Amino acid sequence: MNTQRATLLIVDDEPFYLEMLTELLSDDYSLLVARNGGQALRRARGGTRPDLILLDITMQEMDGFEVCRKLKHDILTRQIPVIFLTARNDVQDELRGLELGAVDYVSKPINGRLLKRRVATHLSLAERHLALEQLVRERTRELQQTKDALVFSMGAMAEMRDRETGNHLIRTGHYVRLLAEALAETRQYGAVLNEPTIDMIQRAAPLHDIGKIGVPDRILQKQGPLTDDEQEQMRNHVFYGERLLDDAAGYLGETRFIQAAREIAGNHHEKWDGSGYPRGKKGDKIPLGARLMALADVYDALTSRRCYKEPIAHEKAVPMILEGSGTHFDPLVVDAFERKQEKFLEIMNKHGD
Repeated sequence: MNTQRATLLIVDDEPFYLEMLTELLSDDYSLLVARNGGQALRRARGGTRPDLILLDITMQEMDGFEVCRKLKHDILTRQIPVIFLTARNDVQDELRGLELGAVDYVSKPINGRLLKRRVATHLSLAERHLALEQLVRERTRELQQTKDALVFSMGAMAEMRDRETGNHLIRTGHYVRLLAEALAETRQYGAVLNEPTIDMIQRAAPLHDIGKIGVPDRILQKQGPLTDDEQEQMRNHVFYGERLLDDAAGYLGETRFIQAAREIAGNHHEKWDGSGYPRGKKGDKIPLGARLMALADVYDALTSRRCYKEPIAHEKAVPMILEGSGTHFDPLVVDAFERKQEKFLEIMNKHGD
């Protein structure tokens, strides 16, 4: 923010003070003027957003306190600094204004030099605050990208031992997100699947098979069918994944991310009708993230080439998924898949091996 071009909104129902403040400040700032509370709110939310508001307290219909309260409850205007202007000299009024979120309080009659100094000071503080917020956002994004890269690398190490590719992790992550976004539109899951939760599930998805690290290569890379004993050892990867994530929680502390990853790793082979493994969980006893992963993983397995099979076309995979509704998969997740199946095809083609 450059104070030479900053925009101030002056709010006062007395023409004398509007004229005085306009003359005092117009050389240094662009000015917007409002003569009552309703007009002030419209100006503050308008196309030219003010960088600071000078707000009279004593006005007809809507006083300055109420205007400030509305400004601070609106996401579009809550960050705009407000300086109260008033002829009152009451400590309780000053405290009330500050509690509502105002940054300063200037008494009438107004000392022009003092007001200009306070305006410049609060514009400078607001500029620093915005710069700090931007820095925090950038650092947070960098940290999240670093975490995502580490999570993806851990998942990829496990998948590579199984001769799968990193694109499997990319595809299934996108599939899981698609399903979650579709479910978020439903009455049953709209309150559960907000944007942060959807992001967390997508970011945890690459760890769904992290437990394969504990499965011997001779089993993971076997060309032919597995024996019953080998199949049992393969199924143990869900326990290994849970254990790894339990250890991570032990070292780092329990977090919602680790919890989501553990639920997906330990339950994505469970089936809606209770016939899955490792614990035979049934219905909504299976964590939601794992239910999403179950469908995403099966769809990707069907449509991808493996050392033991050729890929199945999307058109053939879709009815196979739909047939699993109520047995292998949560019916609502299958409904979400059916609505988003064209998007699944786009992701499969974009991130194919």
